[in-house]
Amino acid sequence: MKQLVLTLIGQDKAGLVEQLATLIAEYHGNWTASNLSHLAGYFAGILQVEVAEQHVAALTAALQQMKDLDIRVQHGVDSRVNQQKLLRFVITGNDRPGIVRELSSVIKHKGTNIIHFESSKQSAPNWGVPLFNAIATVELPEGLNKDEVVRALEDIASDVMVDVENLN
Repeated sequence: MKQLVLTLIGQDKAGLVEQLATLIAEYHGNWTASNLSHLAGYFAGILQVEVAEQHVAALTAALQQMKDLDIRVQHGVDSRVNQQKLLRFVITGNDRPGIVRELSSVIKHKGTNIIHFESSKQSAPNWGVPLFNAIATVELPEGLNKDEVVRALEDIASDVMVDVENLN
């Protein structure tokens, strides 16, 4: 089975997921994973599909013909994640421009790899400023203590709090 990674965006409207799922099934594909969101009036997402080699070209051509979504198709590559070293950081702090850059810079400089990242801004009337919330799943390199990464993330600002969940 070939792995395809689809990135997609289009003006949001009811039925887009069903259209996409139907098309994938018609061409013998299997929808294996996805992250889909409504963002500022648009439907955006990324998903992984597996399909037999003989159906790849036909499925790819059909996806390109969808009128309501702009879809890019990439052929997946073999990437093995060390499941024993995965951690999930739940990060909360006052929202401000550049906070994602600061967090991702710390994570990179500690030698960890971001496997999954999602973020949001939430209203926090009691705090006086919006709150930033992120969940980062990272692969911790051999020999690096998770507490060292937590300290570095919390050192970004006094309002940044980090909780850690082991995923192994």
